[in-house]
Amino acid sequence: MPSAMADEQAGAALARLYDLDTAEEMADLDLYLGLAAATGGAVLELAAGSGRLALAMARAGHAVTAVDNDPHMLARAQAAWQAPDEAGRRGGSLETVEADVVQLELEHRFGLVILAFNTLLLLERDAQRACVATMARHLAPEGKAVLDVWLPSPEDLALYDGRLTLEWLRHDEETGDNVAKYFSARYDPALASAQLHTFYDVWSEPAGQLRRLARRDELSFLSSHEVLALVEAAGMAPEVVGEDYGLSPFGTGSERMVMVCGLL
Repeated sequence: MPSAMADEQAGAALARLYDLDTAEEMADLDLYLGLAAATGGAVLELAAGSGRLALAMARAGHAVTAVDNDPHMLARAQAAWQAPDEAGRRGGSLETVEADVVQLELEHRFGLVILAFNTLLLLERDAQRACVATMARHLAPEGKAVLDVWLPSPEDLALYDGRLTLEWLRHDEETGDNVAKYFSARYDPALASAQLHTFYDVWSEPAGQLRRLARRDELSFLSSHEVLALVEAAGMAPEVVGEDYGLSPFGTGSERMVMVCGLL
């Protein structure tokens, strides 16, 4: 059985590798910065991870609350926030909260509430409903909630047949390690879900050591109609539905749904 120290080290390492994994995923940032400026209120990001979006919005001058249930992710967000930025100053604020987004109960209401980058798919069906309800519960009367959900095509899901696939090879500047990311997923059409296994092979120089870190997730896929039903059940209504982060009109064949909602 792994020791508590080993689990702690693995958790911290996976949080660092998450940053490496998402370092180039910033296509959605301008959307959230624009909405934060337009709403003018505080920002709540659910399942914020290590602060990919939350840090950028706080540095842009917004009061941001970042919620996640992973203490290692939040520790990285706080460490990055405490470090001086390139200008030597910070314009906004960042509060991190370790909590389950399904059961979250904060005193404040927010001008912008975000569930970004397919996070909804990482939750089971009941948790998906509860999470969208959490968004509505924390939304200010004139605020905006944003859901970003991948809608995979049959061709995408055909790759979820258990094969092991190399996704990328990258150099980790933080540690000097070279990292290879692999994934294997198997789709269950009866449940519209997939078991996803992610592996990071980390080669450390100059020690010449190779170690593998792994995580397992279950993805619960949704149709566009199911996403809309979740939003309506939570007491919200879509104001804009786009197929990308520029909010191009959503239509048949769109493989992403970016929905900006308000309270009914």
